[in-house]
Formats: sequence, C-alpha cells, structure tokens
Amino acid sequence: MPTKRSQRATAAVVAGAAATMLAPSFVGPSASSKLNAVTSAPAPVAASAPASGVGAGASILGAGAAALAATAAVRPNKRCAKKDKVVRLATATEVDVDTECINAIRFLAVDAVNKANSGHPGAPMGQAPIGYLLFAEEMQYNPEDPKWVNRDRFVLSSGHGCMLQYSLLHLAGYDSVSIDDIKQFRQWGSKTPGHPENFETDGIEVTTGPLGMGISNAVGLAAAEAHLAAVYNKPGMELIDHYTYTIAGDGCMQEGISHEACAYAGHLGLGKLIAFYDDNGITIDGHTDLSFTEDVGKRFEGYGWQVLEVPEGNTDVDAIRKAIKEAKACTDKPTLIKVKTTIGFGSPNKADSHDAHGTPLGADEAEATRKQLGWNYGEFEVPDQVYDTFRKHAKAGSEKQAAWNKMWKEYQEKEPELAAQFQRAVMDRKLPDNWTDALPKVTPEDKGKATRLHSQDCLNAIANVLPEFMGGSADLAPSNMTLMKCTGDFLKDSYSERNMRFGIREFGMGAVSNALSLDKTGIIPYCATFTIFTDYMRGAIRIAALSQAGTIFVTTHDSIAVGEDGPTHQPIETIPSLRLIPDLTVMRPADGNETAGAYKSMPWSAPRTSPDPR
Repeated sequence: MPTKRSQRATAAVVAGAAATMLAPSFVGPSASSKLNAVTSAPAPVAASAPASGVGAGASILGAGAAALAATAAVRPNKRCAKKDKVVRLATATEVDVDTECINAIRFLAVDAVNKANSGHPGAPMGQAPIGYLLFAEEMQYNPEDPKWVNRDRFVLSSGHGCMLQYSLLHLAGYDSVSIDDIKQFRQWGSKTPGHPENFETDGIEVTTGPLGMGISNAVGLAAAEAHLAAVYNKPGMELIDHYTYTIAGDGCMQEGISHEACAYAGHLGLGKLIAFYDDNGITIDGHTDLSFTEDVGKRFEGYGWQVLEVPEGNTDVDAIRKAIKEAKACTDKPTLIKVKTTIGFGSPNKADSHDAHGTPLGADEAEATRKQLGWNYGEFEVPDQVYDTFRKHAKAGSEKQAAWNKMWKEYQEKEPELAAQFQRAVMDRKLPDNWTDALPKVTPEDKGKATRLHSQDCLNAIANVLPEFMGGSADLAPSNMTLMKCTGDFLKDSYSERNMRFGIREFGMGAVSNALSLDKTGIIPYCATFTIFTDYMRGAIRIAALSQAGTIFVTTHDSIAVGEDGPTHQPIETIPSLRLIPDLTVMRPADGNETAGAYKSMPWSAPRTSPDPR
C-alpha cells in the first residue's frame, strides 16, 4: 500500500560487458502453563547522476559488465540428535495464561480485519500459538531498541497474515504498533499496511508479501549471523549469538524461490535458522490437495535440514515448545518444524476452509468464534495479564541487552582492533574515511579493456578496505569477474570468508543478498549474474528497491551484441524494463573511470546512519 516514506533517487551502472543495479540504503529510528489451544553499445553515466544517494532505491551498473545494487561463529561441534517422537498432549479444560495470550492474538487479528473489511484472518488464528511462544518465551529482543545488533530475528514469510506480527509487536510493547495502529490496519498512511514493510514499522525486519520471499530472506539473516559470529566472537565474548525464526505457509513452500534459498541454507548448515511450516492445507483456491501433494518434510531433509513435526499446532503448545528446544539443540543444520494447524481456528463455520483465508469473518462469525473459544472480551480489548506476560519477556530482553552492553565494554578493552571495526562497521554502519581513494583511476595512456574487468578492479579495491563487503555470483564468477581475491569462500566450515557461492539460484541469491543488508549490521552485499537472467530474479530486485535493502546487483553481458550465445542470452529489452522499477537506478559506465564513478556514487557510499525520513 502507499506509504508516507519519501521518494528517493536511484542509480545504476552498466560496464562494457556488465551492468550494476543498486537499491537505497535505509536506517530507521534507531512463562507459562498449558494451552488449549526476500544492449547496445555502452552508455556513459549521466553527468547529473547523484554523487551520493542516501535512501536511493536501487542501481544497475553495466556496459559489457552490468551491476545492480539495492540500498542498503564459532559454534559448538554438536550434531543433530535423533528425533524423539512428538507426543500430543491432551487439551486443557480451563482457560490459562497460554490460552488467554493466544486468543488475544487471534481476536486482535479478527477485529482488525473486520474493521478494515479486508485482510487475512485465518493464518493469524492458526499461527497464534507459534507467535505467542516466540514473542512471550523464546526470542531475545528489546522493544526500546528494535535494532539491537544481537536481537533474534523474526520473519513472517506468509506476509498476508501480518496481523499476527502486528499483534505480537503491540503486545510486546513496540511503540511502532499501538492499539490505534491496529485499528487502522490496511488504511492509508497507517503503520500497519496490508503486508509487512520494514521501512514503515519498527520491529519488521524485512518486507514480505510475495510468497517464498520471506523464508528466503531468513536464510540471508541467518547467514549474516554466522558470518559476523565467525569474524568477531571470542571465547566468553560472543557479540553475535542469536537465532532467526520464520513462519512460512503452503504458498511459500510452493514458490520456487523457497526451493533455491532453502537448499542453499542446508548446504551452508545454518544451525541457527528455525523455520515453522504452517501446514494448514488451504490456499485461495481451496484445499491444497487440488495442486500440492508432495512431502515437504522429505524435500527439506533432502536439502540437509533437520525436520520435526507437531501434529496438533492449534492446542498442543508444549509440543511446539519441545520442537523449538530440539531445533536449538541441532547446531549443524537448519530446522524445519512442520506444525499442523487449522486456518481460522475457532471459527465454527469458516475454519479449515478458504473462506477464512482472504476475507473478514464478519460480525456474526466473529461473535460465534468468541463463544466457541470462550473469549469474553469486546473488540480490540486485551486483558491486563496478556500485556503483563508479553511485557515481562520484553523486559527480560532489555536485561539481556544490558548484559550484552557490559560484555561489549569488556570486549573493547581486550580486543581493541576488532572492537573498533565492529563499532564502525556493525554498530555505526559508517564507511571508513577516504575509502574512495582506493578506487582505480584510468589515464588515456592505459590500455582499454572490457568494463566488467574494470568492475572487477573496483570490486577488489573496495574489498580490500571494506571488511563488511561480501557477496558472490550465481555460478558465473569467472564470467562476471566478481571474485574477491583478498578472501576465501563463505561455506559451512569457513563462515568468516566473504565470497558467497550461490550456485545457479538467481532468485534465491537476490533475496539472500537483500537480507544481508536488511540485517542492519553493516554488511554491504553484492550479487552477480548475466543481465538477461535478471528476469529470473526480478521479484527480488523489485523488493530490494522497495525495501531500500542495500544490495548491489552486478550484471554482465548486457549488450544485445553478445552474438555467439544467440537470442536467448541477448538482453534486448532488459535494461529498459529494469529502469521501469521505482527506486532502481541503472548505471552503465563506458570506461574505467566511469565504472569507478558508478561504484563511488552507489547509495551506500553515503552515511547510512541518516535520520528516519518518515
């Protein structure tokens, strides 16, 4: 939906046989009991191209070499234990704290969707037990500092069910979502738009909506954690030690991007990534057996994930607790927890049907649902004990941050060099002074070469002075010229390295790269492919620009005269179509100096600690 965020200029570069696109950099304002319950000849960069682009949308670099840019551990060697059989618990017969909290989430969603007369109530009603356990028991976060670097990350991949996330943020005490904001769900200019937007609402890590994008972003967030932990953590001083949680639905599991990113996560062994599969068996068309009958668990086991199951996710909260504990015990694999839920749980006439998917329950059905679940409160009414439960856990998160601050002080004393880098790159997200001096300069006497080679020179010059610069190619590094020579490969046993081997997964690569920047820990990501293959990843490029992510997309072979490969590889209409994406700047430099100028003018080259523009 339209928002109040300011419009921002963007920039893109295309180098002789390469193109680069860039999206804008953005920094926002700073227990329980039992339950019931992500061409033609090169054209020079225009003289009017912005020298800096705080908040620019995205950029493309090319002219034989094209680049697209969207703004922007040490672990115990413990292997996955053998799975215990999940035991279904009996449903409790009395209303308790768990039940009260979960039903509060459900009815905030029901009431907000009914008031808006638009939205998706069914998913939050089924996912409420998962959200409750995460925000009231498991996750470490501090609503007073939503961007604390060691917070746990949460991604709602099934973004249409965003009233789940807004309810959780409100109950946990985030200022960004008041009860009045919830009452303004899906309204013009509200902080509770119809899908989560990271630039609009504090506490939202990534912009989700296109299905499969969120779980793919979660892979990137987990990769960021693994990299920073490996670089900075010291014995007894783990500056980076947090989990990434995501809830994904049947639609996310069907979209191809989730296959790409989740296979990559399994390959990397990202043990601090925990994904909940909300297996409710319903899509807009009806029951999933109309189109989707594969065994998702076996597929993820094939990817290299640990797979756990909760047969009754509507009421068996202890089974979900147990699964989370088991997921955390596995440190060498990501975990998929398959939770069987009922969409629209509690609705007497619409539960387990597509009628609860994308339309309001309506006043009569909402009242019937209140009676069914024993919810004796009015619209938007939340019992004090619910607030108390969530706020108590949030306070514990504040105390964890205070302990982290104490450890950080000790770290500064014992590791002054790394601490200075962590302060600049991770906490302040500020580039080194005079970093642009490292960029190469070409004279008329220098022999000409393809701009993708000039792009390679620039990329490696940047890599030498910016330890936060990392990325890779979709299996085209020797052609894109995108390998950094000063570092090795980011792999399961070498998380501290910075060359990412994405494999032939353009779409997943884009979403993972976007999340590296949206993690807000200072990482400056880039990714690369042939210009024509941006068609495979267009959704990630568009989201990069929309969410002001910070990714640099380097694309090469951008000329319509690539010739020998034939028309399948000739991006005749590609560059103009990319220029149609709002907040995406396309830069196509014609020589070495223009290539250096393109990299210099990327939006991330300006301070990324600018005030929130809202």
